[in-house]
Amino acid sequence: MIPSIPTRADLHCHSTASQLSKLGIQRALGLPECATPPQPERPDAGGAAPPAGRRPHLRLVSRPPLRVVDVALFYGTRSGGIRTYLDAKADYAARTGAFDHHLVIPGPRERHLACRHELPAVTAGPANGYRVPRGAGRLIATLRELRPDVVLVHDPFWAPLSVAEVASGVDAAMVAVHHAGVDFNAAALPGPDRLWRGSLRASFRRAYAAADGIMSAVDTFADSGRAPTMQLRLGVEPAFRPQAREPRGDHVLYVGRLSREKGVDLLLDAAARSSDPWPLQLVGNGPTEGALATRARRLGIEQRVSFRPYVRDHARLARLYARARVVCMPGPLETFGLVALEAAASGARTVTAATAPSARAIGPALVDTFRARDAGDLLAAIERARERVPDLEAARALADRSDWGAAFEAELSQLEALAH
Repeated sequence: MIPSIPTRADLHCHSTASQLSKLGIQRALGLPECATPPQPERPDAGGAAPPAGRRPHLRLVSRPPLRVVDVALFYGTRSGGIRTYLDAKADYAARTGAFDHHLVIPGPRERHLACRHELPAVTAGPANGYRVPRGAGRLIATLRELRPDVVLVHDPFWAPLSVAEVASGVDAAMVAVHHAGVDFNAAALPGPDRLWRGSLRASFRRAYAAADGIMSAVDTFADSGRAPTMQLRLGVEPAFRPQAREPRGDHVLYVGRLSREKGVDLLLDAAARSSDPWPLQLVGNGPTEGALATRARRLGIEQRVSFRPYVRDHARLARLYARARVVCMPGPLETFGLVALEAAASGARTVTAATAPSARAIGPALVDTFRARDAGDLLAAIERARERVPDLEAARALADRSDWGAAFEAELSQLEALAH
């Protein structure tokens, strides 16, 4: 059990510094605070009490930071964009105190560490560290004890209706964050996609109907019956900047999860069609690694294809991007595509499907696009990108405007408006 934490409204009701100190937030938690608390006002000179018969002056006390709780099922040890976003958000909140941030995720056992809450779950995807929670009871109890102002649910699968009920009970808003749609999730599951689409769409519609707002980088109406009400903004870490001193190689690079929905098989098909035998490096882990190696052998390109493990270090990853002739993100179903943004900010030539929202964020100076699911058009885009000289000035400008701080400032403004 985690200690009961005063809500933002509780804190705001106390109008003097002494009353605030009596709340004993830090002692109640037994851990460092997650955001900077309101600073007590200085006493009058000498600390003297007001003269007898005079009322003390009423003083305004700063409203405490918004308490934001992110609930994320797909937060694995080797996951991609969702974990990157949540880790950057937690770091920003800790550094700035702009909001009181808590992250609730599955874990091997129940642990409550300051602002990170791991709830018991069993391993489901060993390659990426994904876990399936053991029911929703501990999630509901944790949210009741945290008493948030806003809850953001990052998928429609971890008891969203129960989360909405808890949020309503503590006068909080619930936001559904759209990271991947019905088609993407169907492609990630075994068997024909059509077997999954109906049940997945029903899950999305139930979850999103219960939300007070929907945050997304793409249109969500087809999946959920509701359009987004907030913009999902993403950024890049400071390490992803142009790497002018890194020698540019001849290989094409893929970075990401090795799974069916990511379209890596299409990239192998494009490589097999090329008359120029450029090397292909696949960096990442996932359930289709063996199948992709088999496909490369059948296509006769196994000597050109190398597999490398997942890279966590941002500085090392930025160098890998910069050394590639082209960084390719072949997936047709990306709801953003953070890898392409990181690679382009590092000065790499990038190739993405025309449907990827990150292609619009990057701009034509740094990205070449292709028709989704078209191996021939993918090859043509790769060949164009291989001939282009990296535009380091455009990459630097992209990195400058893709700051996580600006993204979270804008997000906080949206959440504040919803919570009020």
